[in-house]
Amino acid sequence: MRTGNRRSGLTAAVSAIPLLLLLTGPALAGPLADAATKAEALAASGDTRGAHDLLRAATGSFSATLPFSIGTAVFVAAPPIGYAMYEPKQQPVFKPGEALVSYVEPIGLTWKAADAEGKVETHFTVDLDILSASGEVLANQKAFGNFTFTSFFRNQEIYATLTTDVSGAAAGDYVLRFHFNDLNSGKSASVDQKFTIAAASPAP
Repeated sequence: MRTGNRRSGLTAAVSAIPLLLLLTGPALAGPLADAATKAEALAASGDTRGAHDLLRAATGSFSATLPFSIGTAVFVAAPPIGYAMYEPKQQPVFKPGEALVSYVEPIGLTWKAADAEGKVETHFTVDLDILSASGEVLANQKAFGNFTFTSFFRNQEIYATLTTDVSGAAAGDYVLRFHFNDLNSGKSASVDQKFTIAAASPAP
């Protein structure tokens, strides 16, 4: 089996804003609730950018406290065009020779100061295992993907598009296992994707 990878994408952090605006009230007191309250005040005063930037910074700070883990991990019908902008493959069944395209979102990445002044950086690699349905490792590759993002803030909308070539594999059931390694923290997180290679169609 051969493997390959595709670079991931990155977009501005905006999706968390509607959720954070709900996190108000004594029962949910904390940094996020405080940021939401301040952001509402800024927005009410007409400072839309200030409200957005405050929530973005609060989301980055909160995410830094989360355990490193994997969120969404799905096979997609085609490479995505942006964060959460993908078309899921309806069934994880692939024709002989068809490439596996995976969309995966890491959560809780660690950021550190970058060489570029005023910027921060996150860096992670992805290892790959392909297993039989019974759990036997059939193929593996270290640093199958290698991703570095440098930004002026701790982006959360990061995803990896990983393309795996399983041409030559026999028809049957398998497991694709990705190990994401956050190089800034030394932490790792894994995710499994079950898939099936269909039998070849009989020749006419």
